[in-house]
Amino acid sequence: MNLYKNPVLFADYSDPDVIRVGDDYFCVASSFAYLPGVPLLQSKDLVHWNLINYCVRQLPFEKYNQPVHGSGTWAPAIRYHEGEFFVFIPLPDEGIYVVRSKDPYGQWSELHCLKEAKGWIDPCPFWDDDGKAYMIFAYAHSRSGIKHKLSICEMSRDGRHILTDPVTVFDGTLTNPTIEGPKLYKRNDYYYIFAPAGGVETGWQTVLRSKNIYGPYEYRIVMHQGNTKINGPHQGGYVEDIKGDGYFLHFQDKGPYGRICHLQPVDWNADWPFIGQEQNGDGIGEPVEEWKVPSHKKTDLGKGIPTSDDFNNETLGIQWQWQANPSPNWYSLSKREGYLSLYTINNQTRDENLMWYAPNLCTQILQAPNFEVTTHIELTADKKGDICGIGLTGHQYSYFGIASQGKEYRLELWKGEVTEPQGVGVAKEELIWKKVINQANIVLKLTLKDEAKYYYEFSIDGVTFIKVKEEFPLTKGTWTGAKLALVALNKENKKSNGYGDYKYVKFKE
Repeated sequence: MNLYKNPVLFADYSDPDVIRVGDDYFCVASSFAYLPGVPLLQSKDLVHWNLINYCVRQLPFEKYNQPVHGSGTWAPAIRYHEGEFFVFIPLPDEGIYVVRSKDPYGQWSELHCLKEAKGWIDPCPFWDDDGKAYMIFAYAHSRSGIKHKLSICEMSRDGRHILTDPVTVFDGTLTNPTIEGPKLYKRNDYYYIFAPAGGVETGWQTVLRSKNIYGPYEYRIVMHQGNTKINGPHQGGYVEDIKGDGYFLHFQDKGPYGRICHLQPVDWNADWPFIGQEQNGDGIGEPVEEWKVPSHKKTDLGKGIPTSDDFNNETLGIQWQWQANPSPNWYSLSKREGYLSLYTINNQTRDENLMWYAPNLCTQILQAPNFEVTTHIELTADKKGDICGIGLTGHQYSYFGIASQGKEYRLELWKGEVTEPQGVGVAKEELIWKKVINQANIVLKLTLKDEAKYYYEFSIDGVTFIKVKEEFPLTKGTWTGAKLALVALNKENKKSNGYGDYKYVKFKE
């Protein structure tokens, strides 16, 4: 029997939702203020995933031209209706937005505002058999003061207009506090709402059902941690394979690694779903460690999710995201053939130029619990304080790079601490190690170990590496796990025409 092991994605694709269209599965996830946003993944078997696109190129609000930690695109939902893909995306401060495309690999539409609202989150569209269309959603307590209700409103069939005021269909104040992430389905004349409750780190999966879309709904807890090591287990989507067997793709909060993805079998009994496997005698499913791979046609499973990059393409690799709305003024792939040139820009909105404040921070999601990443950087300095390097984001973060100090170059290791993690936030940094070198190029290495600790090394000749003694704990960010970062700043916050040429970024697990 062909088995898979959980997690199927050891990567921070939080709040996943999934559909099947023909032989292909498609998954979307949150990305908050990292852009391009709402990553789109494709699979043939729900186990092996390929990163194929982003549904959002930029956010149409000036505030996102700078980092706004924890805001941006929250839990999306993807559906396929009448030959078109729809992705419903909440921006908790702005409202509910929709993008669409007939080709998931191609260009997605601009964001369409379905409803201006503060605190509406986790929308999911639903097209009923009678020709009507609906949207179910939850509420963000931080914006609305509500965290325990689910509401439904009718919408136009084209997903462009809300037609009715929302109706509260479930209030979990006593039984399912902090209920969110609803996904609406219909099966055997029942309407089903799959929704996580109880909070990200220690909650459970609830399913509601009713024969009327507006309820009343009865509920069951259908999966919880039980005696497993999988805390949560939290928000996700239900899908069936080509043989009709059910599966549930969801996340587990893994602290500094973010929200990694697990796949559970789903069985139906008396029109109730059972998720996972009974393991402790309480009648509620627990997450499985391994299970049979969903049925699929024998075919190429794809190239997976890239990490390394040699910068030999005309466009930046699909794995890279910026910490704000992207600008072409931040980088070049043609300034020097076969290199990524990152400009050491100053920060025009803050007094200090810190990594936490930097819109031009070039990041990617970690894809493994431990790895080694190496990069070659050559700095062409313009002003004192120009620095280019690598680092890891988080509420305690660091970066290591080559810097200009006027007439000399030196290696610098910076440590940062976030004191206000929401929105534009507040952070502080200190230089904790430095070393003068007599050249403008350097090879840097970052090693992340199993115990979520990491350290830096450098090589003058590209052969012999010297470890910098300081080790750092990997820490989570605001609603995200840590991310690898390519850093290009002027530390004195001066306007500079300097840049760093990155020859490659090489990962080794």
